[in-house]
Amino acid sequence: MSNRILFVTSTRIGDAVLSSGVLSHLVETRPDARFTVACGAVAASLFAGVPRLERVIPMVKGRYAAHWRRLWAEVVTTRWDTVVDLRRSALAWTLCARHRLRPPQPGEPCHRVVENARVLNLDPPPAPKLWTLPRHEAAAAALIPAGAPVLAVGPTANWRGKTWRIERFVELVRLLTAPGAPFAGARVAVFTAPGEAEAARPLLDSLPPEARLPLTGEGDLLTVFAALSRCAFYVGNDSGLMHLAATARVPTLGLFGPSYDALYAPWGERCAVVRTALSYERLTGGPEYDHRTTGTLMDSLTVEAAHAAALALIGGPR
Repeated sequence: MSNRILFVTSTRIGDAVLSSGVLSHLVETRPDARFTVACGAVAASLFAGVPRLERVIPMVKGRYAAHWRRLWAEVVTTRWDTVVDLRRSALAWTLCARHRLRPPQPGEPCHRVVENARVLNLDPPPAPKLWTLPRHEAAAAALIPAGAPVLAVGPTANWRGKTWRIERFVELVRLLTAPGAPFAGARVAVFTAPGEAEAARPLLDSLPPEARLPLTGEGDLLTVFAALSRCAFYVGNDSGLMHLAATARVPTLGLFGPSYDALYAPWGERCAVVRTALSYERLTGGPEYDHRTTGTLMDSLTVEAAHAAALALIGGPR
């Protein structure tokens, strides 16, 4: 039996990041193992730097579970030492493997990092970890060259309900960069996914030209991760970018409303959450709620509350 490990993880970027602590534990404790990672296509570039990586298999979703059939065809001829399937599919039982591991069915809701760690009975759970390659570090240095400290902002999200109004980001950045404020004189890096640049335009336009660092869809995910690691502080909506910032060990403030911070808060000692005055249940429980069409549900989070939370985190352990 070969010493190969198949690691099957999430489709979404944030969930894939949160699973990376389990993969890191395997990398560290199985120094002779070679790794294959299967994940959603949008998250695939996250794993390009995994030590002793053999391949990353992007899972492009298809009708009638075609993506699972394609994955099976890719891996069925390999003799695996261990298959770790965080998706809880039946895949592992159709493969030749010495060990087949899936997380137990969840009981009481818990943070995704804790839930993922249960696949190996790890307590405390390992923190998320990503590995970059020299090309990612070089690209990040070009995007954020050495200079004044950088305040990173993530003003977009994968659906409108989780998106704080851009004018509130403008005001929060103004407060954090005003004379005498913690980031007076700082540059501001505005991070968005590809195709979201226009949504962030009012924030960029509010900044002095010499302070603007528009990272609107620049580079692959590990370049973005490396760029975030060059920043002094991150504030943004609940999103994959938020989890990348936390994993880069940047002090990270996540803004929450119609999503569960108990499950998806940024993970780390230098992370914090501020959420809407209205609860998740109030925001999403009405008959008119539809995550595909509902506009922002973040309006009960005030600029004052976000500013206070940012100052508390900045003043905490660094």
